[in-house]
Amino acid sequence: MCDQIMRLQVRNPVLRAPSPKQQDAKSPEMTTYESELLQLLTERGYVHQVTDAVGLDALAARQVVPGYIGFDATAPSLHVGSLVQIMMLRRLQQTGHKPIVVMGGGTTKIGDPSGKDESRKMLTPELIDDNIAGIRTVFERLLTFGDGPTDAVMVNNDEWLSGLGYIELLRDVGPHFTINRMLTFDSVKLRLEREQPLTFLEFNYMILQAYDFMELARRYECRLQMGGSDQWGNIVNGMELTRRKDGTELFGLTTPLLTTADGSKMGKTAAGAVWLNEAQLPSYDFWQYWRNTDDRDVGKFLKLFTDLPLDEIARLEALEGSEINAAKVVLADEVTRLVRGEEAATSARATAEQTFVGGGRGEDLPTLEVPAEGIRIGAALTELGFTQSNGEAKRKVAEGAVKLDDETIGDPGHLVQLAGGVEARLSLGKKRHGILRGS
Repeated sequence: MCDQIMRLQVRNPVLRAPSPKQQDAKSPEMTTYESELLQLLTERGYVHQVTDAVGLDALAARQVVPGYIGFDATAPSLHVGSLVQIMMLRRLQQTGHKPIVVMGGGTTKIGDPSGKDESRKMLTPELIDDNIAGIRTVFERLLTFGDGPTDAVMVNNDEWLSGLGYIELLRDVGPHFTINRMLTFDSVKLRLEREQPLTFLEFNYMILQAYDFMELARRYECRLQMGGSDQWGNIVNGMELTRRKDGTELFGLTTPLLTTADGSKMGKTAAGAVWLNEAQLPSYDFWQYWRNTDDRDVGKFLKLFTDLPLDEIARLEALEGSEINAAKVVLADEVTRLVRGEEAATSARATAEQTFVGGGRGEDLPTLEVPAEGIRIGAALTELGFTQSNGEAKRKVAEGAVKLDDETIGDPGHLVQLAGGVEARLSLGKKRHGILRGS
């Protein structure tokens, strides 16, 4: 449950409800929140914009507020970039409100153009269903599902979107959208400014997301939509459509653009996306991602991605020098425990201790079977996911960053041959380790 509940003074959230003529939020004067929901979201750093913080605060202080976030099913797992949104639903439930997880079985067939330079790959309905099944497992760890007033529910927007008639949709919803205004939203404007094609299919995405909000308000009395800062325009569209059609007052809240201290996008590494599901990324690699957090990000990530009390987080982020590594281990343990489970967190940490402290190989390290004819060191680095290409692998070898059983390898063409069952530890720098095993 929420820790350190107290009245909090804030300066950042937006206090203005959007109107058809005003879409951008402005910073308000200092205000005091009465609801546990906005207190918790603010003190932990989730709040970037709120359409009407005063109204939402009053509503959340007097009743259960059903709120939703949508997730398109473009892959069998979400990645770390989506974790802040999932944690917001967790915070919603922790403060006595009802999370609605909307899986985009319908909108995935179109693809959200927000932040994209090209159209998404078209997926079959069967593949979308498989992806939803894989994604659900993470939510089941982080939310409590059921039939109670604050229990989470998961719904698929394909239930209502795929049954819409085109003429019906145009007549019912079309008059409430203007092309002039749609062209001002970042998801459209940025694509056009980069001279990248924006298909008519994608152009319709914002209309369908607005329809989602209206439908959820009708079916589940949903009053709040949350999302990343790039979803502000889409959220406002849904609020205005619902107000015009049904007269229902809705609210929107967005999170800041989340980047690491070095400016890189959250959830991406040199080896690719940091997936939340075990099937896409071993728990050791997931744990290690958090253990490798930049010193400057430790406090922020502890607030966003763990349930630790704020006073404990303050103590951990105040650590200096080598002691900050202890806070990073706590961060890795806590996030892995939430997302992957207790056993995964314990095992990943034990592997790290064996690898870095005890000099052992570690049971959870990624493993590559070496064929009888052997494998070049560069190819092994790439197949383990340590490098993106053989060219990058050659550069790392040339830099002296590659070791085989603690012996530096200077030849990118070095051939590794191992007898059946024999193992060797391959390391890239001090933080990436894997096992080569003779087959």
